[in-house]
Amino acid sequence: MNELLKSCKLCPRECGADRTAGTGFCGGGLLPRAAKAYLHMWEEPCISGTRGSGTVFFSGCSLKCCFCQNYRISAENFGEEITIERLSEIFIGLQNNGAHNINLVSAAHYVPQIISALDLCRDRLRIPVVYNSGGYEKTETIELLKGYADIFMPDLKYFSSELSEKYSSAPDYFEYASKAIKKMIEIAGKPCIDENGIMQSGVIIRHLTLPSHRRDSEAVLRKIYELYGNESFLLSLMSQYTPFYRSSEYKEINRRISTYEYDKVSALAAELGFKGYMQERSSAKEEYTPDFDLKGII
Repeated sequence: MNELLKSCKLCPRECGADRTAGTGFCGGGLLPRAAKAYLHMWEEPCISGTRGSGTVFFSGCSLKCCFCQNYRISAENFGEEITIERLSEIFIGLQNNGAHNINLVSAAHYVPQIISALDLCRDRLRIPVVYNSGGYEKTETIELLKGYADIFMPDLKYFSSELSEKYSSAPDYFEYASKAIKKMIEIAGKPCIDENGIMQSGVIIRHLTLPSHRRDSEAVLRKIYELYGNESFLLSLMSQYTPFYRSSEYKEINRRISTYEYDKVSALAAELGFKGYMQERSSAKEEYTPDFDLKGII
């Protein structure tokens, strides 16, 4: 594990930081840092089910999204450092509390530590592991998760490099995300959902429709159809965008999306034959964002 962290190149930033002695671009150091672990009821129905998804929110992030709803932990690195042993115990604790799965949120910069934690409990862990990602990933890092992650749930935020640079400081976002998702599909295979409606393996591609940018959303949908077809993954088309963090610096996204914008994008998704989830616009509420100030580490 430490070898990968001495000159860290886990994410596309490839900052080369020695994380055994300090922190990288993402804010991550040697030990995993997490802000909350609990049963999350507001993921896609096949992930949260009736008992909740055993979700661990990791602190820090390699993206710098100006509209991040979890900016408290992603940009401000709020959370607490925990040992590998403690992380393993958290996974088992979530399972014992009835979780349908272990849901690793924004975990790219802690993949080596997570693998070590899963190795400690894999003989006791009986539920799928979900890798819940912002999409800005290296295929080499995703490859490390083969045999560890059962479900991949990446965002595909943008097609336009201009938009990804403006809002997330990542002009190469689509280049990396599209390749990473291809690798995720190769590893996880086609979606497998059990008789109770709970996903056991596969990929869910999430796309959050941004206000003023439905054309880019349409470009994302057309491109994923071109790259992956419409059978190898589920699509989760989200309408929950709410202005957060630094959204007010950009007038065009400092509002919620309109019904017209979302309806146009969801109509294209239906036309392309994607299977999955179309979110109700009522989901664009701040109360669906976890409160990271409340005690939440199991």
